[in-house]
Amino acid sequence: MVDLDSEVPPLPPRYRFRDLLLGDQGWQSDDRVQVEFYMNENTFKERLKLFFIKNQRSSLRIRLFNFSLKLLSCFLYIIRVLLDDPAQGLGWSPIIWVNRSLPLWGLQVSVAVISLFETLLLSYLSYKGNIWEQILRIPFLLEIINAVPFIITIFWPVLRNLFIPVFLNCWLAKHALENMINDLHRAIQRTQSAMFNQVLILISTLLCLIFTCICGIQHLERAGNRLTLFDSLYFCIVTFSTVGFGDVTPKIWPSKLLVVIMICVALVVLPIQFEQLAYLWMERQKSGGNYSRYRAQTEKHVVLCVSSLKIDLLMDFLNEFYAHPRLQDYYVVILCPTEMDAQVRRVLQIPMWSQRVIYLQGSALKDQDLLRAKMDNAEACFILSSRCEVDRTAADHQTILRAWAVKDFAPNCPLYVQILKPENKFHIKFADHVVCEEEFKYAMLALNCICPATSTLITLLVHTSRGHTAPWEAFRQLTGTKQTLNRESQQSPEQWQKMYGRCSGNEVYHINLEESTFFAEYEGKSFTYASFHAHKKFGVCLIGVRKEDNKNILLNPGPRYIMSSTDICFYINITKEENSAFKKQEKHRKNQESKLSYHGASRLPVHSIIASMGTVAIDLQDTGCRSGATLALPSEGSKEGRRPSIAPVLEVGDSSSLHTCDLLSDQSEDETTPSDDEVSAGLEYAKGYPPYSPYIGSSPTFCHLLHEKVPFCCLRLDKGCQHNYYEDAKAYGFKNKLIIVAAETAGNGLYNFIVPLRAYYRPKKELNPIVLLLDNPLDDLLRCGVTFAANMVVVDKESTMSAEEDYMADAKTIVNVQTLFRLFSSLSIITELTHPANMRFMQFRAKDCYSLALSKLEKKEREKGSNLAFMFRLPFAAGRVFSISMLDTLLYQSFVKDYMISITRLLLGLDTTPGSGFLCSMKITEEDLWIRTYARLYQKLCSSTGDIPIGVYRTESQKLTTSESRETASQSQISISVEEWEDTKDTKEQFGCRGNHRNSTSSDQSDHPLLRRKSMQWARRLSRRAPRHSAKTAEKINQQRMNLYRRSERQELAELVKNRMKHLGLSPAGYDEMNDHQNTLSYILINPSPDTRLELNDIVYLIRPDPLTYVPNAGPSRKNSFCNTVGQDTREETQL
Repeated sequence: MVDLDSEVPPLPPRYRFRDLLLGDQGWQSDDRVQVEFYMNENTFKERLKLFFIKNQRSSLRIRLFNFSLKLLSCFLYIIRVLLDDPAQGLGWSPIIWVNRSLPLWGLQVSVAVISLFETLLLSYLSYKGNIWEQILRIPFLLEIINAVPFIITIFWPVLRNLFIPVFLNCWLAKHALENMINDLHRAIQRTQSAMFNQVLILISTLLCLIFTCICGIQHLERAGNRLTLFDSLYFCIVTFSTVGFGDVTPKIWPSKLLVVIMICVALVVLPIQFEQLAYLWMERQKSGGNYSRYRAQTEKHVVLCVSSLKIDLLMDFLNEFYAHPRLQDYYVVILCPTEMDAQVRRVLQIPMWSQRVIYLQGSALKDQDLLRAKMDNAEACFILSSRCEVDRTAADHQTILRAWAVKDFAPNCPLYVQILKPENKFHIKFADHVVCEEEFKYAMLALNCICPATSTLITLLVHTSRGHTAPWEAFRQLTGTKQTLNRESQQSPEQWQKMYGRCSGNEVYHINLEESTFFAEYEGKSFTYASFHAHKKFGVCLIGVRKEDNKNILLNPGPRYIMSSTDICFYINITKEENSAFKKQEKHRKNQESKLSYHGASRLPVHSIIASMGTVAIDLQDTGCRSGATLALPSEGSKEGRRPSIAPVLEVGDSSSLHTCDLLSDQSEDETTPSDDEVSAGLEYAKGYPPYSPYIGSSPTFCHLLHEKVPFCCLRLDKGCQHNYYEDAKAYGFKNKLIIVAAETAGNGLYNFIVPLRAYYRPKKELNPIVLLLDNPLDDLLRCGVTFAANMVVVDKESTMSAEEDYMADAKTIVNVQTLFRLFSSLSIITELTHPANMRFMQFRAKDCYSLALSKLEKKEREKGSNLAFMFRLPFAAGRVFSISMLDTLLYQSFVKDYMISITRLLLGLDTTPGSGFLCSMKITEEDLWIRTYARLYQKLCSSTGDIPIGVYRTESQKLTTSESRETASQSQISISVEEWEDTKDTKEQFGCRGNHRNSTSSDQSDHPLLRRKSMQWARRLSRRAPRHSAKTAEKINQQRMNLYRRSERQELAELVKNRMKHLGLSPAGYDEMNDHQNTLSYILINPSPDTRLELNDIVYLIRPDPLTYVPNAGPSRKNSFCNTVGQDTREETQL
């Protein structure tokens, strides 16, 4: 038996050990055969084919060698031409015979033999059964023409000087170059660029045409003008460029024929090549091409992934992203699966954007497209949802897949994701920053019902104040878009526009305490002390801090929080501290004391803001301690008893001086002694966390809950059940006014609307009933109590968000709200729109001169490129309209300020952090006007309750223009003129009743439906007598007739509503028919200057400390006379 150890190599030790474990001791006695497996046939032809053709790397080497041979043959031909002397021959002999030296002949023969052998070998290896297909190929024929004559000269020396067109090898070199590029891309496993190949083909074709023409003309003219190579090059360039000087021309007919042939070939070949190149260029423009690897490694870029790119979305992103100075050198790569539309194409062709924005058509789910965008080298990736889709859940699913694909391809790339539905948020918990649209939308709309215009406040805070102002405009003030608006507002005659525009430039910044000039001196002091004195000295508003070892931000942690050197401070200011210069202002103490006396205007020195080149210079004020006597009250109040002066803010919070009842008195009273109304209504509230969460990822919020769950049948307001028989809101007898939410569906996002309205820090007696209205016909509106509702929130319907014309998506919502505004003019309506540009249609009045003036102002700002041009619109300034697209900038701004999303969620109540405060408001009443200025209010709040004011919501009467005042006067004289035409018996009595006749007219119109018919009779009588008067009188009569018609139309609307209420069995007593807010305007002052005067009915935005952090450890809180006075500050209309 043959020894197996000598025939078969021994198996590795692991197999031996395995066989021993299996008990197979006789494995060495088995017959084993070693088998080799091959990927291809193991024949000589297949081995050659694998080496020359199939294997990319070896094939690339072969083709490179072939390309070098062809270039060498062309180079040898040029050397032969330079060494040749055509004058030796006569007649046509110089064309047939040439002078070729022996070494040169040897080199050319060697090159020819190698080329021919390689060509024959490749033809044999690529043979597929048709021999003529191989022979009749143009590259094979050219090889035969250039190589076979040289081989013949080996055996027939007489033909050694025979002319051979070796210059035709340039076309073989072109063919080898194309194959070499293909093999190169195969070898490096990269997809070749069609544009690169086409450009290479075009250039090589052009060079080959020119080289062939040069060599052909030079050789044929050996029997004519005997041109040199340079003369032939000159002739070809002049001819192909269609210049044709005529100084060099072919002399004999063969050279002329060659020129004709080459021109015809050029006219056929080159246009085809250019057409293909133009087509590829257009296709590349549509798809966007690639973002180069070299640029990705040397430059910084971010990627924007969207399903469809709209011009508004693009401009909002670009304006907000490039508003920051340190982002000016960043590139923006847009990855979108759809083709770029015409508007986006025009914008991206603007030089300001064309050099920084790159559009790529592709999908984020394809690794090839992510590689084109160089996602692995990107600084960030923004993934935005398409809110215009009808199926918003499907849009979220696409966003989730994009986020997963990017995270899988580039795990280290920071993700900034926008999601629509809150129930889909937990799928993208891994993202660095997430903004859920419905969460923010409903929370903001809910706070609008508690704190007016919260949506406007948040929108102005999250917009970058540098806006569209470009960094290269160094000679202009670089305080941004809103500051540009501010400059315009300074030219406006309206004072409110100046104040509103100036304060809108404030935004949130951060700085380390030990590095700050604003806050460094307050190390070891309380937070409240630091906030008050920083505002008093620098005009900045300190709103929150974050410890170095903690990621949670604390908004107004209260007077018991001690500032540390490692704390990060968050403050509101016109610009960040790094862009500020400080000047010490020297003033005499005597002058300050004289200015601070009550007989003069008690005004704190104002910090001057001098914006230039992006820097703010702030005057440092004298921060010496002022005694309480300087804040003495007016002497008129001493008759009824002197009120206490404002106490100083303590450096360190003292438990004996803190009035805990200021924060918890109302709540504790509610918990211990429920009111009779609550007992009679059977409402028993408890504080706790909601037992069920509507979706995964919702933040638990401490709020008011009922002890017992209400049956589902009792939730129907318009239908009775076995537990109650009420069928309208009036029958329930609610003590507080209603909040009506008009939505299309009751989605999970409504949870974020209800929770802020039921937060634990709100007193029980101020909890408003919430009515969800899924359809809004007139009957349902009346049944749900619209006539006595505090607010009505109209949520944009998902089914109308998509329209053939983009801006028509809001058409249904706008018209419905306009109908509500006409029917219930006293109702406070808060509307959500899809497009911010449609805000101008809210509460539209075609002949309102003041609105037309604001429209002109908006157009001017839009022409300057402002993305906040609508900020002066009255509905937006008053907080009555809101668009969630305005919060897109929150996601963009988080790239530079990673804390903005956290601060916004804390302000809106979406997140609750232990020890962090919350946003609320208080109203300035007549009893609070003794405080006089915003600075004194700041001190009063910090010293008593620890609240931090951040802004003021002001409502003032709207001044009528001249035309409006004339129109109002004409309306007041309508009835007088009519009575002059109708009854002229008692003139004195008529003039005696002129003062109160207008009111009687309005009341009579509501009681007498026939007044419209009588008014039209009067109008016809006036029209018949019109020719007797002048044209001015006729115009006045027409004006009066139109006013009569307008007044009658409003009365008809009132009668319609009242009759409908009577038909439904509702009492029309609460319907207010003529109360209209058209003569008032409201606006927000964010962080106003300390000397801003407080006015009656001002609403102050407050960040109030968390009441739970001030609950005493044992025993009830003390209540003294001052606590009983100030303890009522927890309500919305707080009195100091």
